[in-house]
Amino acid sequence: MKENIIQTKSFQFAIEVVEIYKILVKTKKEFTLSKQLLRSGTSIGANIEEAIGGQSKKDFIAKLSISYKEARESLYWIRLLEATDYLEEKQAKELGEKANELCRILSSILQSSKRNL
Repeated sequence: MKENIIQTKSFQFAIEVVEIYKILVKTKKEFTLSKQLLRSGTSIGANIEEAIGGQSKKDFIAKLSISYKEARESLYWIRLLEATDYLEEKQAKELGEKANELCRILSSILQSSKRNL
């Protein structure tokens, strides 16, 4: 079975988000912003899984669109956590690059899916 890159990358991103969340809660006692990142960062992959199991091409596009929006939202929370000194610059940069990569891949899939609709 061929590897699904977006599926793999979104799952890895979710794992990193969960690990960062655990650190922020335990060491920095930050609960609100980190919870927002946890929700959006893990939702990307969950919506991709739903898209893969979609009932139609329109359903696939709708779920992938949600994944794209969640990836964009994750970028916001990453920037905010860095700006408020909860995330170190290096950590935020690395996580932000991964979120941007997900955005690019999702955007590309969405564009080609809409063309083929």
